[in-house]
Amino acid sequence: MSALASLRAMRRPAWLGPFVALLVVYVIFAIITPEHSFLRSQIFLTMARQSVVLGICALGMTLIIVTGGIDLSTGSLVALTTVVLAKMLKDGSSPVVAVACAVGVATAVGAFVGVCVGRFRLMPFVVTLGTMAVLRGSAIGLASEQKIDCDPHGLDHVLEASLSSPGIWIALGLATVVSLVLGYTRFGRHVFAVGSNEAAARLCGIDSGRVKILVYALSSLLVGIAGIMEFSTLTVGDPTDSVGLELDVIAAVVIGGAPLAGGEGSILGSVFGALLIIVIRTGAVHMGMPSWVQYIVTGVIIFVAVAVDSARRRRTRS
Repeated sequence: MSALASLRAMRRPAWLGPFVALLVVYVIFAIITPEHSFLRSQIFLTMARQSVVLGICALGMTLIIVTGGIDLSTGSLVALTTVVLAKMLKDGSSPVVAVACAVGVATAVGAFVGVCVGRFRLMPFVVTLGTMAVLRGSAIGLASEQKIDCDPHGLDHVLEASLSSPGIWIALGLATVVSLVLGYTRFGRHVFAVGSNEAAARLCGIDSGRVKILVYALSSLLVGIAGIMEFSTLTVGDPTDSVGLELDVIAAVVIGGAPLAGGEGSILGSVFGALLIIVIRTGAVHMGMPSWVQYIVTGVIIFVAVAVDSARRRRTRS
């Protein structure tokens, strides 16, 4: 590759591919859906609402994948958060205390996983696979193997399909903050350094273990917030909720241009990846497609995204 071509490749933003894919898919569905229902503002707001939980979880997963890690416990942690929140509300706690405790539990879980991965050097896949089972079992046990009904105390209005929905604006605010942290702070540079070459990062004086602990704790804090949003839509604590959510979250980050090998990633790309998944599912529903077709289409898009990204990397290195 010539020097000019290499420079152009470096200048091309990582989120451009996911954005173009999102735009193309949205236009296709806008054209082929019956009565062009995809162009209605209410559908757009509904998709924005549905993307909040997935999008917030993808923010934290981006940090983890950039370090070269993975987290398979996301769905179970969301379910546990809804159960803790519902149980505390049912027992008479104020919404503020219940939310703080639920998010605190989620953050503590992430810190524990971070210690296992960062200090004890255990494999993230194995640690989070075990954590996934433990958290799901804990949620089921805490809920006595049933959903917990409670008075939501106004939390059911946090995530509505409207421009005034606090949940949508909270998600946008979190995406902005995490993007700034990852792109313009010392911590963000350390995250990329650990993911690119952990041994070299250590030689440069970076405490990779500390970075991973902070990354997993921050990611789980974001998952806890996503769990609050999920409770807003459910208004119950459901220990069986969000099964398989972690796969959608990982898919959103991969579609967004972050390789599982670590070292690269974009918050904006992950957001576009999450939106793409939601647009595909919403469009498939409007077209009357069965759920298995949605899974196939999403899988194909993941394959294409990875193939395109791999080809781009090979061109950049040559």
